[in-house]
Amino acid sequence: MNTTDRILRVDSLTKTYGKGGNKTEALRGITFDVREGEFLGIMGASGSGKTTLLNCIATMIRPTSGKVILRGQDISEFRGSRLADYRGRIIGYLFQEFELLDNLTARENITLPLALHGKTAREAEGKMRKLASMLDIAGVLDQFPSQLSGGQKQRVAAARAFIANPDLVLADEPTGALDSKNSKILMDQLASVNRELGKTIMMVTHDANAASYCSRILFIQDGRVFHELRRHTEKESTAAFYERIVTVTAQLGGGGANVL
Repeated sequence: MNTTDRILRVDSLTKTYGKGGNKTEALRGITFDVREGEFLGIMGASGSGKTTLLNCIATMIRPTSGKVILRGQDISEFRGSRLADYRGRIIGYLFQEFELLDNLTARENITLPLALHGKTAREAEGKMRKLASMLDIAGVLDQFPSQLSGGQKQRVAAARAFIANPDLVLADEPTGALDSKNSKILMDQLASVNRELGKTIMMVTHDANAASYCSRILFIQDGRVFHELRRHTEKESTAAFYERIVTVTAQLGGGGANVL
């Protein structure tokens, strides 16, 4: 895994909602890089702008100013098929509430992005089985979402996010709808995919336990980067990194319970 090459550059990004007295500045010139193969966490209090940031990168919303540069290309210039390719193949998205299609099996939900881009079932099957094995869902591939637990649904959703071999996976509160046991299982497996396959992940989370699996964390406050923590991968345990995260979240105001 190459952790030295920049894959994403967020440059002086701003997002303003409303006008005049009703104007809200969600992002205020935020700038940072994401490295190839990095597991980056984004944390901050409610209203700090972190979900707005994620949605700007996903092109769900358009920033007011500034740029998002992926592999040297300004994504604001993408149109038509190029934009569709960016949304469907270049990035993957892991939602808090799974967003699976109820009338499709787990297998079909996972391989849907490949089917939409013209890949054959045979091409999809090999990739799907590898991810299913890593995420421990090989035994539920023929079941429908209504037959799955919350943890299984989120792991199916994770496989779907990775299936097209995206350059970057954006995860929005992926443990938010899970209990502590399933949260740990999911994070162990996301960390494994990041480590073993070198996948770049950018995750918004309110959960210090989930964040402790990251290699670096940016703390966002009032639309700006407030602080940064880097995990000492070779020598720092997840538990030790967790303690440092809790210390910073307390400094953001209100302690961990107020960190969203």
